[in-house]
Amino acid sequence: MRLAKLSRWRLVSAAAITIIACLLPALIYAAGDDAAAGYSSPLYGTFWSLFPALVAIVLALITKEVFSSLFLGILIGGVFYACGSNPALYDGEEVVWQSANIFSGTINHIVRDGFLAALTDGWNIGIVIFLILLGVIVILMSRVGGAEAFGNWASKHVKSRVGAQLALMVFHLFIFIDDYFACLTVGNVMRPITDRQHVSRAKLAYLIDATAAPVCILAPISTWAAAVASYIPEEGPGSDINGFTMFIKAIPYNYYAILTIVMILSLILLKFDFGPMAKHERNALTTGDLFTTPERPFKDVEKEEANARGRVYDMVVPIVMLIISCVIALIYTGGFFDGVSFVDAFGGADAALGLVIGGIVSLTLITIYYFCRRLIKIRELTDIFPKGVGAMASPVLILTFAWTLKNMTDALGSTDFVTDVMRGPAGSLVEILPAVVFIVSAAIAFATGTSWGTYGIMIPIVCSVFAGVDEKLLVIGIAACLAGGVFGDHSSPISDTTIMASAGAQSDHINHVRTQLPYAATVAIFSFIMFIIAGYVKNAAIILPAAVVLFIALMFIIRKLFGTSAAEEKGAA
Repeated sequence: MRLAKLSRWRLVSAAAITIIACLLPALIYAAGDDAAAGYSSPLYGTFWSLFPALVAIVLALITKEVFSSLFLGILIGGVFYACGSNPALYDGEEVVWQSANIFSGTINHIVRDGFLAALTDGWNIGIVIFLILLGVIVILMSRVGGAEAFGNWASKHVKSRVGAQLALMVFHLFIFIDDYFACLTVGNVMRPITDRQHVSRAKLAYLIDATAAPVCILAPISTWAAAVASYIPEEGPGSDINGFTMFIKAIPYNYYAILTIVMILSLILLKFDFGPMAKHERNALTTGDLFTTPERPFKDVEKEEANARGRVYDMVVPIVMLIISCVIALIYTGGFFDGVSFVDAFGGADAALGLVIGGIVSLTLITIYYFCRRLIKIRELTDIFPKGVGAMASPVLILTFAWTLKNMTDALGSTDFVTDVMRGPAGSLVEILPAVVFIVSAAIAFATGTSWGTYGIMIPIVCSVFAGVDEKLLVIGIAACLAGGVFGDHSSPISDTTIMASAGAQSDHINHVRTQLPYAATVAIFSFIMFIIAGYVKNAAIILPAAVVLFIALMFIIRKLFGTSAAEEKGAA
């Protein structure tokens, strides 16, 4: 009865939000002065440009259903756009509500500028293809028995939950080149180990997500470093600082990324969890249920019948092939084999193209390797490849919906809105500007699900504000932008890295979002305070050690007040 009431409440809430959202354009038009322009919506470049994404995020957290939430956000974005940009809706100075025009404009915008644009974008298609290739490789490793053999080996050598989680972090440090690659590779390698130690899938997804972007944004050689450096004007603030050196200087001030790693280590070594994650961990350890909720994604992968002849190296060798192939492919797309230096090759790498090339090459090599080992037959490939595609169907669909929603907010001028918000008060904030930059960057990344897009908006603004004024504040401001983008991207249900972390852990996506949000918010609030202090002190040698020590102290306090240990509860039971 209680569940039925809760479901009805969620349904009513979703319906109410959607109806109100769809009526907003009419209300705004009634009071707006720009309707007669006939070519642009009064919503363009305003807060309402982010509203479709916010509706999708709120509904996803309320209903725990990501597809319908994303679709409703897309629908609202389409209605907002159609009501404002269709000249047929205007008759002189009066707005003429023609339902047929609104309907056709909405459908055309959603299909043409939304879904089709998302699925014809080269970058997006590259990520989809890489996901599918990873799905096929996972099925292959499961079918030949490599995954099972690796899990059996790990159970003999990794004998504790602490060891399993630390092993995941160590492995992640070797996969720092790209967060997409890390989310999927680390999850597939470490999942047998964490499953044996009864680490919940929600906790596994958090560990993958929290060590993906934060590690990449701290690594000088990564696709993230290349992207950030490209957004920083080469002329710099009247000095000889270029994009890459600016990225290096910003690393000690990137409090969110650094403290996220500190938090993970604290949770692992102090053996506690809090918030919704504690329930998942307690349930996994005491009952053996790794999911807690009824949702069981990737069932086909879990039930894959393994070859008894599989050995540990039948998983290790393919993973090494995958890593080497992707690294070589990335530097190839950056021009390394045309004489470009290794660092510059990463700086100019096309991550989507490189991962696709690396994925295709590695899948070919892995298949040949398994043929040579006589672990698989040609006729089995006709069954394995469709299963690999099916295993990644859910994350691919979620990504497609998320990209489409981003197209909706872009068409409504979300970029212009954020730019206007930042440029207005920036000159009067000065020392506390880094903290403001952190919040604004986090908000736009959370609402749009992209950190790189956030950097493209925010970094030029920060550079222009401090151009020739204060070089240290420029560095801190860029660090705040990077940290805010990682936090927003890390926390957003519509973020591609969040979606891929769920896929890599084979965890229910909404469970992953709900359980990691309190952890990410804790680090973000502390980071915001540190950026306020950094704006005045401007000395990383003083602030960073103090931040780490104080944050560890905070973790002890949280453990005392709110933390629960699944291991202790199991012992008590």
